[in-house]
Amino acid sequence: MTVSRVINRSGAISRETRERVEAAIAELGYVPNTLARSLRMKATQTLALVVSDITNPFFTTLARGVQDAARAEGFNVIFCNTDESETEQAEQLVALVQKRVDGVLLVPAASSAEPVAYLKRHKIPVVVLDRRVEDCLVDSVRCDSELGAYQLTRLLLDLGHRRIAMLSGPATVSTAVDRVAGYRRALTEAGLEVVAGLIFHGAYSPIGGRQMAQAALACTRRPTAFFAANNFIAIGAYQQLREAGLRVPEDVSMATFDEMPLTTLIEPFFTVVAQPAYEMGQRAMQLLLARLTNTAVGECQEVILPFDLIVRRSTGPVPAA
Repeated sequence: MTVSRVINRSGAISRETRERVEAAIAELGYVPNTLARSLRMKATQTLALVVSDITNPFFTTLARGVQDAARAEGFNVIFCNTDESETEQAEQLVALVQKRVDGVLLVPAASSAEPVAYLKRHKIPVVVLDRRVEDCLVDSVRCDSELGAYQLTRLLLDLGHRRIAMLSGPATVSTAVDRVAGYRRALTEAGLEVVAGLIFHGAYSPIGGRQMAQAALACTRRPTAFFAANNFIAIGAYQQLREAGLRVPEDVSMATFDEMPLTTLIEPFFTVVAQPAYEMGQRAMQLLLARLTNTAVGECQEVILPFDLIVRRSTGPVPAA
């Protein structure tokens, strides 16, 4: 009982006794059996973060925010990657339920509410990050993708661009749909026709960016600006433009959602809608912990964080004909 009190820092223990127990623990190399404790307490002190692509710097930074907030409250975090696959996501969630995690932070691979419903059926609290799920009451933390896309498109329009290629993510993902909606709204308010042939959907990846940029360049009238729906799409599109002999921004302007990785040496620097990924992770973890301790307010909360529109050298006026 005395050893248990020292390990769990509970109960009244004299300083001398604590030091003797801690010295014995160090000498023996004793490690407490957390599994046995979890079975007794019916809690594992373990949470999970499920993201679509852990190699993307946006999600890496988000994960750091999650881990820092969890560690401060004595929780461990399991990180899972789905590669934007609903099948992989379903398998990961089954494994997490089997491991009896206390809660899940989920970046959904698609807009379906089924993953959230699955976790709720197993009475596991869940918070959705970055993206929306359709027809589902669930705690969520994200930025306003539609508004961010609207403002970024308005910036390109103010520079004189009228043929703007929209390179978006999969049509099944809410951020991709919302960013197209913001792009459409800006064009409509400017009295311009929304040209369906300038809207492309593909993978949130450099390969997806390459493919969509190549398709845009094949248009009869080449776009004067490119709007990439995330940083990975932007990297691939930029590479494709360079291979086509086009300079940014001298020949074509380019803007994107999300900051670039610091290790990516791409010039010029991109004009971006920068989302607070670290804060997003922290806020989501705090909301999840509030659910676990029954201190959260209301049936569900939707937290929408502000973004920054940062203008850099990748955008400029329409080049002279």
